[in-house]
Amino acid sequence: MSALPTLNPPIRTLLGPGPSDVHPRVLAAMARPTVGHLDPYYLQLMDKLQNGLRQVFRTANRMTFAVSGTGSAGMEGAVVNLIEPGDSVLICVNGVFGGRMCDVAERCGAKVTRLERPWGEVFTPDEIRNAVAAARPKLVGIVMAETSTGACQPIEEVAKVVHDAGAMILVDAVTSLGGIPVEVDAWGVDAIYSGTQKCLSCPPGLAPMSFNERAMEVVKNRKTKVQSWYLDASMLASYWGSDRVYHHTAPINMSYALYEAVSVILEEGLDACFARHALNHRALKAGLSALGMQYAAQEGYQLPMLNAVRVPAEINEAQIRSALLQRFGIEIGAGLGAFKGKVWRIGLMGYGARPANVYLLLSALEQLLAEQNFRFDHGAAVAAACDVYAAG
Repeated sequence: MSALPTLNPPIRTLLGPGPSDVHPRVLAAMARPTVGHLDPYYLQLMDKLQNGLRQVFRTANRMTFAVSGTGSAGMEGAVVNLIEPGDSVLICVNGVFGGRMCDVAERCGAKVTRLERPWGEVFTPDEIRNAVAAARPKLVGIVMAETSTGACQPIEEVAKVVHDAGAMILVDAVTSLGGIPVEVDAWGVDAIYSGTQKCLSCPPGLAPMSFNERAMEVVKNRKTKVQSWYLDASMLASYWGSDRVYHHTAPINMSYALYEAVSVILEEGLDACFARHALNHRALKAGLSALGMQYAAQEGYQLPMLNAVRVPAEINEAQIRSALLQRFGIEIGAGLGAFKGKVWRIGLMGYGARPANVYLLLSALEQLLAEQNFRFDHGAAVAAACDVYAAG
């Protein structure tokens, strides 16, 4: 029997679709002493964390908490609680994660209607209104920030259409929370979930969620048990609520991490945080445009934190991604599904959304593109980004 090799992960600049660079304060928080999951200190921390998450979600929902699991656990947790076998569900699919929501709903026994748009495009309220009228669903699921395409889906008008039809709306905010405004109460979102590893600048491991009173009434009045014991919101409500009824052993140090991540955002201010993401997105977009590269998502509906960029045909996209990682320590993402081999997915999320990373990536890209004899004005990308920052 031999000991395992010493743990020594490489230092990377994480500019892919997630996880994002973790804020140093969050890493430090994770190293704090572990306490028990029913320790008075931890129970107080849960209260404070819930208050912080309510501010980030902009909601007064009592049932705002963090599921012990990644963003995909948040998706599954929302669907399994709100859907029973035979329920009609309409899910909007314009990328990988809308498709994943369909799969989860089908596993719950739902009758799923897929409303589809080409990858990179968003849904209009009118087409959702027509689809809801035809399907008469109990629930409409939609992805706010489609990580596979970089498309930003407006939610407010869609939520009104869904509610006018008597249905509930479920929103995937895995990539949007902390990077663009998420207005749970103002938009009337019934249920929403996110993940820690994107704009919250935290390692993957928790899924912030929020259910309004209408959604919790649906959970309480189910005819069948929730398919998942672990994700049953009625049981989790007893743990996260004032009763503190034991449910599972929570990941204590990950809770520290999320607490610190939310603290960092609230100290910066949500509006300032959103403005920072937008500014760095504009600088990156200007730099990539100077290289002749265009975005894959519909103009006017492009996410600031996830930049899906079409790769010119004459470029070996996989070779450039590999060189960025091996030579510069920069991770960017490949395309998925319909975009496989056609786009790069560049994340500017949370702590990673800062000018140093934009300049680092653009200068490294210029060098690697020149090595592939791609024609562009040398220095133009960095100069274009610089102009954006100078303008503010």
